[in-house]
Amino acid sequence: MDSVTSRITALYEAMGPGEKKLADCILAEKDALVGLSISELAAKSGCSEATVVRFSRRLGLSGYQELKISIAQESASPLAGSVPLGEGDASFEIFTKRIADITRALENTRAVLSPEAMEKAGEAIRKANHILIFGLGNSASVARDAEHKFLRAGLWAEAFTDNHMQAIAASHAGKGDVALGISHSGSSVDVVDALSIARAAGATTIALTNFSAAPTDAVSDIRLSTSAEETRYSILAMSSRISQLAILDALYTYILASDPKKAEAAVRATARALQGKKY
Repeated sequence: MDSVTSRITALYEAMGPGEKKLADCILAEKDALVGLSISELAAKSGCSEATVVRFSRRLGLSGYQELKISIAQESASPLAGSVPLGEGDASFEIFTKRIADITRALENTRAVLSPEAMEKAGEAIRKANHILIFGLGNSASVARDAEHKFLRAGLWAEAFTDNHMQAIAASHAGKGDVALGISHSGSSVDVVDALSIARAAGATTIALTNFSAAPTDAVSDIRLSTSAEETRYSILAMSSRISQLAILDALYTYILASDPKKAEAAVRATARALQGKKY
């Protein structure tokens, strides 16, 4: 498939004045595009947000978020790209390549992650009565990490990494609760089922998945997207997990920053509880 930039160039002469201004801005600001919201790009290019959306669809993309990730992938340096592993690679060389893949995943995640979705997720979690976290397989450790962080912040959170327990817990969720489903593919049958049950029970549902259409979309009120390419060498999905962890850490920090007094009290309570656990 042609690159997005080559499609822009090919269609340029057929574009209207507003789209041409937008195309010029995108081509000139490719490296900075990842950090711009749709409103910021519209203001910088002197066109409307609607023009940005139409422009993205003219290129065969679903919208601005997909435009950003496509440009980010094209603009990535060779070091930041996905580097094939060789049978003769030394351990440190593999480590360097993994850093490159992780760096690319984080940058691409920043491109596709919706600021509005992050804000909604942060507020929903901060105000939740209970936070139910669902994760299986590789996502189980991420779910446990989220549980740990939210508990330290003084929130009532619990991770469920068994499919039967997920269904049971989801059935007892209610209005004011949050159900967070973590799945790189977004296609885990059990996670989708748990979110569906929790949503039907009245909970707000959040899906943390890779950037693509997925079954979790239909059962989620809020979607948090990562962008990480996993290869046959990366069966433990390190890049996607680190992207997921970064999002969860940002939400945890947002919760602490939103109410400093409550956060300080929670941190002190946690410290007191753990005083006797270390020499």
